[in-house]
Amino acid sequence: QVQLVESGGGLVQPGGSLRLSCAASLPFFSLHTMGWYRQAPGKQREWVADITSGGTTNYAESVKGRFTISRDSAKKTVSLQMNSLIPEDSAVYYCNARRSTANVWGQGTQVTVSS
Repeated sequence: QVQLVESGGGLVQPGGSLRLSCAASLPFFSLHTMGWYRQAPGKQREWVADITSGGTTNYAESVKGRFTISRDSAKKTVSLQMNSLIPEDSAVYYCNARRSTANVWGQGTQVTVSS
């Protein structure tokens, strides 16, 4: 069964950190580009970061320098380390896997940044 399961969301104060993880049940995991997206209430889902099969990372300007994406192909996981969080980072965060015509989404995990 192909699925992505996110974990690690929660409530954090501004300036704090969280680490999101995504466990993948996915054949040929290492060949997929893995990404994180987020969706705030009333807004469209937006891309946050991704990491290619070769390890190249890309970030949205809004999170560059604060977030770090990484992957562990042996464990079939992808993580998003989020530092210096601000209220505007509050959203449901979704893990994504894509390869060729395949595009798989997780169920999402809530991140709330508030004092």
